[in-house]
Amino acid sequence: RTAQQTLGGRYGADVILDARVRLNTRNTMASFAEAPAGDAQKGAKIFKTKCAQCHVAEAGGGHKQGPNLGGLFGRVSGTTEGFAYSAANKNKGVKWGEETLYDYLLNPKKYIPGTKMVFAGLKKPQDRADLIAYLKDACK
Repeated sequence: RTAQQTLGGRYGADVILDARVRLNTRNTMASFAEAPAGDAQKGAKIFKTKCAQCHVAEAGGGHKQGPNLGGLFGRVSGTTEGFAYSAANKNKGVKWGEETLYDYLLNPKKYIPGTKMVFAGLKKPQDRADLIAYLKDACK
């Protein structure tokens, strides 16, 4: 049985739609402004387990499979010297900040179609907020 078959006869389609909207909002958060407060210590753990294999956060570090993230905030996508970005990343021209990173980290391939980044993204709003809190400090 589908949720609509189960609930539709009892409560009507409006309840089904309302439940879907609430579920979508809870899992993705539409913007950084709606995101929970980030915890940099938790973000450091996320960086270590999900990002450090391909990226270095500290300015002056070398590139790995992905570019060095030092100086990330305020930088335009595809412009770090010495890294071979995809055309999609160069052409996107996004200025990295909390809002753009929050959207990007949800689904990098959807945000920049054609990117070489193989990371699937962070679906939980808290994880994205925590990672951004860490990056704001670590990428200076």
